[in-house]
Amino acid sequence: MHEPFTPSIRSFQVFPDLPEPIAPLIEIAHNLWWVWQPDAVELFRRLDRKLWETVHHNPVKLLGVIDQAKLQEAANDEGYLSHLKRVQEALKAHLADRAWFQKHHGDKADFLVAYFSAEFGLHESLPIYSGGLGVLAGDHLKSASEIGLPLVAVGLLYRNGYFQQYLSADGWQQEAYPELDFYNLPIEPVRYADGSPVHIRVDMPENAVFCKVWRANVGRVPLYLLDTNLEVNSPQDREITSRLYGGGTEMRIRQEIVLGIGGVRALTELNIKPTVFHMNEGHSAFLALERIRVMLQETSLSFDEVRQQVMATNVFTTHTPVPAGIDFFAPELMLKYFRNYIPSLRLDEEGFLALGRENVADHKQGFSMAVLAIRLADSINGVSQLHGEVSRRMWHNLWPQVPVSEIPIRHVTNGIHVRTWLSPDIMYILDRYLPSRWITHRTDQSVWEAVNQIPDEELWRAHERCRGRLVAFVRQALREQLARRGAAYDELATADSVLDPEALTIGFARRFATYKRGALLLRDMDRLRRLLEDVNRPVQFVFAGKAHPADNGGKELIRTIVQFARQPGARRRVVFIENYDMSVARYLVQGVDVWLNTPRRPYEASGTSGMKAAVNGVLNCSVLDGWWVEGYQPEVGWAIGRGETYPDPELQDQIESQALYDLLEKEIIPLFYDRGVENIPRNWIARMKNCMRKLAPVFNTNRMVQEYTTKMYIPAYLRGRELAADGLKRSVELAHFKNRLRSTWGGIRIAGVHASGNGHYKVGQQVQVETLVDLAGLKPEDVQVQLYAGPLNASGTFEAASPLIMQHMREMGPNRHLYVGQIECRNSGRHGFAVRILPGHKDMASPFEPGMIIWG
Repeated sequence: MHEPFTPSIRSFQVFPDLPEPIAPLIEIAHNLWWVWQPDAVELFRRLDRKLWETVHHNPVKLLGVIDQAKLQEAANDEGYLSHLKRVQEALKAHLADRAWFQKHHGDKADFLVAYFSAEFGLHESLPIYSGGLGVLAGDHLKSASEIGLPLVAVGLLYRNGYFQQYLSADGWQQEAYPELDFYNLPIEPVRYADGSPVHIRVDMPENAVFCKVWRANVGRVPLYLLDTNLEVNSPQDREITSRLYGGGTEMRIRQEIVLGIGGVRALTELNIKPTVFHMNEGHSAFLALERIRVMLQETSLSFDEVRQQVMATNVFTTHTPVPAGIDFFAPELMLKYFRNYIPSLRLDEEGFLALGRENVADHKQGFSMAVLAIRLADSINGVSQLHGEVSRRMWHNLWPQVPVSEIPIRHVTNGIHVRTWLSPDIMYILDRYLPSRWITHRTDQSVWEAVNQIPDEELWRAHERCRGRLVAFVRQALREQLARRGAAYDELATADSVLDPEALTIGFARRFATYKRGALLLRDMDRLRRLLEDVNRPVQFVFAGKAHPADNGGKELIRTIVQFARQPGARRRVVFIENYDMSVARYLVQGVDVWLNTPRRPYEASGTSGMKAAVNGVLNCSVLDGWWVEGYQPEVGWAIGRGETYPDPELQDQIESQALYDLLEKEIIPLFYDRGVENIPRNWIARMKNCMRKLAPVFNTNRMVQEYTTKMYIPAYLRGRELAADGLKRSVELAHFKNRLRSTWGGIRIAGVHASGNGHYKVGQQVQVETLVDLAGLKPEDVQVQLYAGPLNASGTFEAASPLIMQHMREMGPNRHLYVGQIECRNSGRHGFAVRILPGHKDMASPFEPGMIIWG
């Protein structure tokens, strides 16, 4: 039998041939700055409105396939050329702008953040994202560009991206993985000076894997993407960057090696020298190992001596509130992939595996990427206030002696990139009524106060236009869905009557994980049908979202909703839109009236879709979880419940579904249909204004990235410089100090504690406490001796306590030292105190970082 003939194919690339007057369109199309500029979007749409939709809003593809006659027509159109000049000048102004960072931190000439993420959601035309994590990363880059933060980003370029969703006839999710054409995307290969493409090498157990480096421009932020689909690689290795979150555990570790280790090598190859590294989730945590390996190559130091400087300049953001959301690798798998790498870290195998174990003594425990990131980063944060608290409890085992409230994990609440998600209609109104600086001073509360000056009629008409566009989009999308399934003509025709453009419209769109409870609304069918069948006060629901391909529970939720939507009483009032992406999301967050969110608390780390809705004046109705704990006020939306948690999930679902129906029946629907003679819901509009005015300046990524910069990036940069000076002198000293702590800490003890008075005090008095401690050879400057004082609860434990530093008075004998502190009696009641000793080295990020505390 003959082998099939395979021709020898020689490739070449064809570029658009734009007439000279419109040649700048190429530069604009290749900078994703255009995605948050409505004027730039309209510039491309004007060339061919129908084709713009066909190419899924991809200007690079548009310019490559458009009829040449239309390009020539645009080149001869003075109005179009004027439009092009305006957009071109706006891009140049953005790239040259002296923004927030330059004004506040312009003296830090070598400052540069490297931001690593497994996914980036920048626009639907570059589908290398799955959901909230990627979209947040994309918004992070956009805001970094707007505030002028020196930042480079690193990710993977997935040939098939994330899956495209379609539904079977019975509503079961199916997945398709169309291949992306990189040469018709807003990305370009990075090349050396001689024009050859940049490649880097990463070693796998079987062989070396080579990665091509691509670049996307996000305003002034470069995003470097690694691609293993090269002929020089084996078929197995070419698959590493095929699918986002595809394959099994072994594929995941290969992807994360390419991302973390390969990403650092790519930056080195490009002579890019970041001073701070930010790991957006644990997927990229191997970067910390590679940073240490590179530094060890250049010195004769030990792993621990170099580790201190790397830790100081690493930032880790955790996004998951449950252990199930974290990547774990079996010890055998780790050794398979790292056995030859470990010696370059100057560690043995046991020391290496311990870096990723929650319990270092449990040799069977899996290697956690989150634990690795925590152990190799001094700056750690959750993504909302509640998630910070959840994360401290979740990781308490890493600091077992530290009170949960003092675990060194902070929070920086997520945000959204306002201009990406803001409706053009609402943006036009804000441009008219807000001070012009609202675009650059998005976090200024006083700027947003001017929302109150917007006439009710104008805001409502703008919102109604958004709802009308949503309804038109849903009808078209539903018609296409039905046509793909081979629906009959009569069924296709029903798509044109789905939804009412004037009815109260409630949206639910997000990843369909079971904890998000997408079908909570369907628990009481009788009450739901009464809402749907009310002709005087009609209510309608739009659902969208994808379940992970392996999550049958999430798929079952989708099928339940789809099958309900096909019932006669729901057919025109409930719809599920396939293939949720950023384009679908924009229609929804701009066009619905209420954004519904029903996670099982506290499993929503943050959630950002509700923020996108809020900036458009869409009111949130949500469980008090994630960001809504901070955002909720009665005048801006509704809370389902009061933040309770129940041991029985079934009971919780029942209680909260009833609470949701109560809100709909008694508050939301009556408020929406409370109309005067002008048929305008003025009380509803007042809430819309409150929502925009109070939430938009807080829950945006400009605020978020500024907060990361001031709280984490700048301190990490400064500490890193200090520890790196004089050949890592202070990094070495800090490592030696920690080693000394470990060897002597067990000998430290609190020899005695004495409090003044008789145990009864009046408000305003002070309690003086003296303690005698044995430092076992450490110096007083090596430790902090603290009073830990506060009110007690009924069980005799602290209700809330604060640390007070005690003063070293004198040495009382060999290794014995006297410390004194005062407690101010500010409130009556039962109070208590304890004495504790912590490490006190000036170069530690936190006295809690080593996890050593002695209580007495």
